Amino acid sequence: MTALNDLVRPDRYPRSSRYDPAWLVGLDMGPNPLWLLEDLARDLDLRPGMRVLDLGSGKGATSVFLAREYGVHVVAADWWVPAQDAEAVFTQAGVADKVQAVRTEAHVLPFDEESFDAIVSIDAFEYFGTSDNYLPYLVRFLRPGGQLGVATPAMTREVRDLGAIPPHIKRVVGWEAIAWHTPQWWRFQWEITELVNVTSARLQPDAWQDWLLWSRACAEHRPDGAKANQPVIDMLTEDGGEYLSFALLTARKN
Repeated sequence: MTALNDLVRPDRYPRSSRYDPAWLVGLDMGPNPLWLLEDLARDLDLRPGMRVLDLGSGKGATSVFLAREYGVHVVAADWWVPAQDAEAVFTQAGVADKVQAVRTEAHVLPFDEESFDAIVSIDAFEYFGTSDNYLPYLVRFLRPGGQLGVATPAMTREVRDLGAIPPHIKRVVGWEAIAWHTPQWWRFQWEITELVNVTSARLQPDAWQDWLLWSRACAEHRPDGAKANQPVIDMLTEDGGEYLSFALLTARKN
């Protein structure tokens, strides 16, 4: 049980620590989503009654967190998880009245323009949000002054500047690491559009250690967890925070 107990850290993540770590690991589709969201939300202004799009919501842990902790109404949008599966999670968590599940791909969002007060994306934006034309597409769905918050895997230096993906990272994630950008890259990418004002762009402190704790818990407590997570554990241990991190990014629509 040691690995699961490591996911309860009230000193650093008091809100997340109220959630059953076994429940969280059971919904795993990426590292420590509630820690990332709780940290990111410190740079957002989420208020009860807001309408929030959880983009790339996975199996629903982040949508449950948003509804419970901030009293917002959530649209949980994901391509890989059937809506009925996510709805079962929301019903069990007691937030079915505040969360709507929608199965959709990130480039064909079935929503009205200017229909959200905020859009949040946790450990998903790297799969669809790095193209030059994605932010202009996405902000159409934000009301004027609406907020965007993203937590995404990051590198402390751009792969382009390094000249290659570091070998210990390439062995595990291959070419995907070229989408893991620095906060400075994201700030420029968003601000150059003049569509948003970037309010924060930072690396999460000790993100690689959080990621390592999560991977160890999944290795110990998920079916075939050791096989899936041991390469990640080895990658993070070898890296030691030299290159791997998470970027936390927030902006407001102009």
